[in-house]
Amino acid sequence: MIAPARRISYRILLQIETTDAHSDDLLRSQEVDALSAQDRNLTTTLVLGTLRWQLALDARIRPLLARPNAKLSPEVATALRMAAYQLLYLERIPAHAAINDAVELVKQSRERGAAGMVNAVLRKIAQGPPGSGIRGQGREELKEQPQSPEQIAAAWAHPTWLVERWARQFGLEAAAAICRWDQEPAGVTLRLASDQALPEQIETEPGAFLQRARLVMSGDLRVALQSGQVRIQDEASQLVAEIASSAAPGARRALDTCAAPGGKTAILAERLPDAEITAVDVSRKRLELARRLLAPHSGDRLHFRVADAASLRLDPEYQLILCDVPCSGTGTMARNPEIRFRVDEADLDRQQARQVAILKVGLAGLAPGGRLVYSTCSLEPEENQAVVEKVLDETSGIGLVPVARMLDRLAEDGIATQAGHEHLQSAVRGDFLRTIPGIHPCDGFFAAVLERL
Repeated sequence: MIAPARRISYRILLQIETTDAHSDDLLRSQEVDALSAQDRNLTTTLVLGTLRWQLALDARIRPLLARPNAKLSPEVATALRMAAYQLLYLERIPAHAAINDAVELVKQSRERGAAGMVNAVLRKIAQGPPGSGIRGQGREELKEQPQSPEQIAAAWAHPTWLVERWARQFGLEAAAAICRWDQEPAGVTLRLASDQALPEQIETEPGAFLQRARLVMSGDLRVALQSGQVRIQDEASQLVAEIASSAAPGARRALDTCAAPGGKTAILAERLPDAEITAVDVSRKRLELARRLLAPHSGDRLHFRVADAASLRLDPEYQLILCDVPCSGTGTMARNPEIRFRVDEADLDRQQARQVAILKVGLAGLAPGGRLVYSTCSLEPEENQAVVEKVLDETSGIGLVPVARMLDRLAEDGIATQAGHEHLQSAVRGDFLRTIPGIHPCDGFFAAVLERL
């Protein structure tokens, strides 16, 4: 009998391999929620760990195949990777359990004829290099500090082209820090519903920047989340919404152009209690999730609209607009490790065209003196400062507001902690905010503040 956690993990990994599904969505499914706490944790570990180390796992598996260059079916590749991850990185998992379940999963698939090959390859991996006789060999190669983008990419299972870009943009040491951060289990950060609310069911520590951010150390989150006292939201994501709120504190009309899943819109509603806020998203399903999240703030002042932000026709009536645009997501690979297999350099130019369109639409909706915050969760300049600079060159009557002013205001208002304000100085680059995973303890976000003159 296949262990429930392995069976469900295999299904999730296979779905990610064969569709455009995302791990964070699949790990929140009813099927996963129905598991015991122990099996939920193991499922999360297996799915995210296998995805994080997939490039390294493939490099270990390939030489053991009779035909190393042969294309494996999704079913066989997934079973091999998931079992190899357990053998190489999880020392507490019995080798026989990982191998037997992988073989059985293949037997129950359309590739049952490959079960013998899967068994043979995994037994070779379990034995380790000649003379090693150890488990958990997967991290042995990380003992020496990598000295080049190619070494960093190999050691930390990232695409070489991406590491090369980061090394050029941020420096070799920062590129290595990003990759190390991506390979560790992402911590859970909460947003408190109020300054007083602190769930009793969980143990937390203060966030790095914001008064209402908390890092989860232990405890069962489900009760706390159901109570409405907290919601899960990375601190960099919270910070972008706080910057937007501080950019136009007296706003009477606000627009969030790409609102789902609603975390940033919720902060706008908290910080701008007198503002009429419209939340727009292209996905009806995701906007409905945002509507449920925002239910405590609902009433006559919150409006929801299903629309493509790039096609909106806006009148210049908003004092505040948030454009947290769709992007490559390379700043969030600790949470979404499959991104590294789905993004290539050509995608960045395609994304930029859409991002420019959304930013221009948003600027058209600004009232005189109104402000817009443009943000992404990308580390790539094509999606960040290049978009802002291109739009400024092509649009009259718009100026750039130094983001440092917003950070100062957050500290003055007690929204950012003093230590957080000091820490964030290293995230300011010119007029922009840019958090870097591994350098800052959060996802990688970019933010710029623009103003209608």
